[in-house]
Amino acid sequence: MSTTRILIDVPLEPAIGGRFQPTGFPDLGAAEFDRPDGAGGWVKSMLVESTQSMANRLEGMAWDDGAMVPVSVFTGLPYVSVVADGDGRYLTASRTESHRLASAFIKDSQLAGTSMVDEIKNRLGLRDDTPIPARAIAAAVFALDPFCLVHGVFFADSKWPGQPKIARALTAFVEATDVRRADSGGVKRDSVRHGIKEGVGGTAEGYGSVPFHRTEWTASDIVASFSVDRRQIRAYGLGDAASALLERIALWEIRALLEDGLRLRTACDLVPKGDVITDKSGTSLPTLAELESAITAGIAACKEQLGAGGPLEVRWQDGGKKDKKGKKTKDDESGDEDGSS
Repeated sequence: MSTTRILIDVPLEPAIGGRFQPTGFPDLGAAEFDRPDGAGGWVKSMLVESTQSMANRLEGMAWDDGAMVPVSVFTGLPYVSVVADGDGRYLTASRTESHRLASAFIKDSQLAGTSMVDEIKNRLGLRDDTPIPARAIAAAVFALDPFCLVHGVFFADSKWPGQPKIARALTAFVEATDVRRADSGGVKRDSVRHGIKEGVGGTAEGYGSVPFHRTEWTASDIVASFSVDRRQIRAYGLGDAASALLERIALWEIRALLEDGLRLRTACDLVPKGDVITDKSGTSLPTLAELESAITAGIAACKEQLGAGGPLEVRWQDGGKKDKKGKKTKDDESGDEDGSS
């Protein structure tokens, strides 16, 4: 195993049949590209799942959507839970928000009367005209939500001096090589309304029979690639126990995602081709049971760095509400210049 990175390539295949549906992008469609074939030529390839989407899927393995809490193995790790100020109902969390700790819901929330912009600024030690101590920031983020050190976070708001950014330590994507189109189609049939009359509800309203086409793809190879940046994790300066814990969180997410199956879309259900998963050095990926045991021990070993552990509950006051002129409304003063309320 490399001392700087853990690199894993996992060959995949469709769970049924031979076709798959890749990710699509507005005004682009499927992300096709050419790659060297190793013999002086080029081969048509495709991005099946993007880095951003894979990050969401990996994080999602650690979250219980039914109960809206982390899965049990991560009990004891801190995160920020956002509840409604009025009735205390759960809204979201740093584990599920796209921008994690820098989410708008967290920024516009309060903790015991203090705006979370100020709370995070104080915890990270951010000050105007002052160099940003990267290790102090990592330690503060570790105590708020360690998953942000695995998947990255960018405190882009100008109210956070220096706007610190932590890159992803876990990167993943799915690519297909030697791709071919598989065109088909169908029809949305309306057995009640046989014809469309002018001025009467038509296809725009969902009436009538409408033929459609669809494009799926086949490929000679589909591979899920993962990279865990061990050098970046060590550079946080959190010590051996915390570094090992972050690494095992990343490996747990990889193992959990692969065992759960990559049903990325309705027509894109992929599974690993083999049972044994190794990194590029030949080291086997630990089992879920082995990783969960190591994570439990790691949480205990890092108790002082993790603080109280569990959710830090903050209250959201609908900070996004604005009047017609674009100004924050009077019932939300967290948008003041000093970030206070």
